[in-house]
Amino acid sequence: MSSEPSRRIPLRSLLFVPGNRTDWLPKAEAAGADAAVLDLEDAVPEDAKEAARDEVTQALASWRGSMRLLVRVNPLTTEAGWRGADDLRAVAGPGLYGVVLPKVSCADDIRLADRLLSWCEHQQGLPQGYVALLPLLETARALREAYDIGRAAARVAHLGALTAPGGDVERAVGYRWSPDGTETRDLRARVLLDARAAGCPHPVAGLWADLPDLAGLESFAADNRALGYEGMAVIHPSHVPVVNGVFTPGPDELARHERLIAAMERAQAEGAGAVRFEGRMVDEAMAVASREVLARNSRM
Repeated sequence: MSSEPSRRIPLRSLLFVPGNRTDWLPKAEAAGADAAVLDLEDAVPEDAKEAARDEVTQALASWRGSMRLLVRVNPLTTEAGWRGADDLRAVAGPGLYGVVLPKVSCADDIRLADRLLSWCEHQQGLPQGYVALLPLLETARALREAYDIGRAAARVAHLGALTAPGGDVERAVGYRWSPDGTETRDLRARVLLDARAAGCPHPVAGLWADLPDLAGLESFAADNRALGYEGMAVIHPSHVPVVNGVFTPGPDELARHERLIAAMERAQAEGAGAVRFEGRMVDEAMAVASREVLARNSRM
């Protein structure tokens, strides 16, 4: 199976939007979100799911903005798994960047979604792997098996630990959530390592549920960036600028990367493998990391 890695980009902010409120998409883009997640699962009442699916399908076909669109479908692995399959068949098309897959427990869940998406892509005349996949690790087993889940399909692009107060993950793990996140930091770090080891290119974390506490959000986002995450899922437009700011290298940081690369190139031209740079010893591995930062930033 081929994939479409050129379509996978870093997403600093993924803003959840109810699937029955697609009229909010312009507000999401105005807030600066890199992506919107149109939610057909928890945000939509049971008796409104089919209407919401139709609304989301129409929005995907008509959207002309630069913001990427993902859809959180209904689970594939519950008794009503047919609903998730119907969601995939309806939304898979040229306007869809990716699918957010809830209630993932193991790699087999990813393989099932991958097969269904491959069939949808074939029906739509799209390249295999066109649609990215963001699995939600909402069980203890899924969190423990994040590496296997990340390797189950090439389309898994944005794997990570989305911890929050309440919800499936807190119930599954049993932690007691606190604003400083100490009880989930080891979990977020381990899942991040699993995602990187599995080759998932752009891991994302989340969520911050306290809407008015922007200082707490900034601190939590900075901790996720320090761990190695490239973005976060968010639930309110006011959170988007904060998260984007944390995950966007500032001018001073970018300028330092440029100076480091230049210093390393001068050293290599003189036959040296390492050089003292602004008080630290640097070598080619650090120059490679700086080039990657500059390349990622150029695509934002």
